[in-house]
Amino acid sequence: MAAEAARVLEFQDEYYYGSAVPVRETFDEPLERPVETPSAQELLRQRQKAREAAEQRAKSALGVSMFAILGSVVVSILMVFAVLAQISYNEVANETTRLKAQISQLEEQERRLQITFESVVDMKEVERYARDVLGMSKPETEQVAVIQSVQRDTAEIVGTRAGDDTLRGFGSFMSSLAEYFRR
Repeated sequence: MAAEAARVLEFQDEYYYGSAVPVRETFDEPLERPVETPSAQELLRQRQKAREAAEQRAKSALGVSMFAILGSVVVSILMVFAVLAQISYNEVANETTRLKAQISQLEEQERRLQITFESVVDMKEVERYARDVLGMSKPETEQVAVIQSVQRDTAEIVGTRAGDDTLRGFGSFMSSLAEYFRR
């Protein structure tokens, strides 16, 4: 290659309008110049520089921005939280299913106990107890008297104030009635 000569064309600044093609008439005679070949030392330096540049590009390509690392960490944390939330949800769903089954069992047990209670409480037995043990009897027709009144019947409860709750009065009535049957 050292012996070969390269032909270099030099152009003037004239180009066809609107293109990058030089005007044909402006070509000068080609000049011949010898091609310079670098020495072995220069080639070694160029190769070393190219190798260093390639290593530098490889190092910079391996370098990851802090935003990418931070984004990866945040996404990983969010994925872990999503998995934990799914696990918690499944546990709660399983517990809900177990509790619903327990509720249905308890409702069935309540129905059985209600049937047992109703079969134990016999109104004839209550009447016999009231008559024999408590000495109560049914009123006879002579004992029942109907009183005709022109005025409206009113009653006043002694010991209560106007602002008291009626439920409390009902509760005291029920407790006195229960006390009556206990004697």
